Amino acid sequence: MEETLLIILLSFVGLMMMNPAVALDYPNRHIRLVVPWPPGGGIDITARAISPKLTENLGQSVIIDNRPGAAGMIGTDATARAAPDGYTLILGAAGPHAILPLLNPKCPYGLKEFDEVIHFADTFYVMVVNPSLPINTVEQLIQAAKLKPGELTIGSSGSATPAFISGELFRVRSGVNLNPVFYKGAGTPVLEVMAGQISMTIETISPILPYVQSKKLRALAMTASQRSNQIPTVPTFAESGFPGFEVVNWYGILVPAKTPSTIIQRLNKELTSLIKIPEVHDRLVGFGLEVFTSTAEEFTKFRKLDMVKWAKIIKDINLQYQ
Repeated sequence: MEETLLIILLSFVGLMMMNPAVALDYPNRHIRLVVPWPPGGGIDITARAISPKLTENLGQSVIIDNRPGAAGMIGTDATARAAPDGYTLILGAAGPHAILPLLNPKCPYGLKEFDEVIHFADTFYVMVVNPSLPINTVEQLIQAAKLKPGELTIGSSGSATPAFISGELFRVRSGVNLNPVFYKGAGTPVLEVMAGQISMTIETISPILPYVQSKKLRALAMTASQRSNQIPTVPTFAESGFPGFEVVNWYGILVPAKTPSTIIQRLNKELTSLIKIPEVHDRLVGFGLEVFTSTAEEFTKFRKLDMVKWAKIIKDINLQYQ
């Protein structure tokens, strides 16, 4: 009898050692939510909208850790290298997670370096110019760009981003010559357009929405398939003479590969719960996001298909890493 109890006890201890989630009663300390961009961009704004409620749900502080650089690659790589214990999360998006591994031959990670937790939002992009420019439509922009080739500047947060690809897609399909200017994050080119330092930018709706509404920026077109309720007077690129022009980005939470499934399921459960809270849901919708929830397994399937989609776009416009 004593021998049997000893075997059971040793087996239980062994199970706990193999599964840190059981042994540590996850979570028992603060959690880092990595944002691979500077403060002020769409991803950062979204992270700060969900982190307080996630803190409440988990009973531990969720601390935003901005790790900008290399179009999101620095923060994303740092997360991939972190311990797979559930204490380092990343708010991921198509740029660093789908486009960079396809474009940059030196990107140190790919699909297998991450486990998916939840896909909870999609967003689109808006082309904006400084209101002082005599440009009110996409057609007028094309005319101005053709009159002075290369003089109009377009800012973005890196060549391996949906924002930059949106600009390249526009350049290829319109035949205009725009001069690219790169920044470390999405917030800076928006401010540079308002200051008149660059002519335009294409960025997610979150950081530009208040400036468009206050008329500090003029929106010309959006990459969504239909108009946004937040700025209903702004046409889509399809309406502006570019049928099929649609670029959508995704937001989701990921963790380093080999994170215990019990932790992933706990995080998915808590995130699903908080995204359904009206004040959180409405705030995210107010940013111009399409908000929903998913299982971890659904997110895994989605990411694989997303890379196929971006690979086709990159090939179609012959995009090279810069």
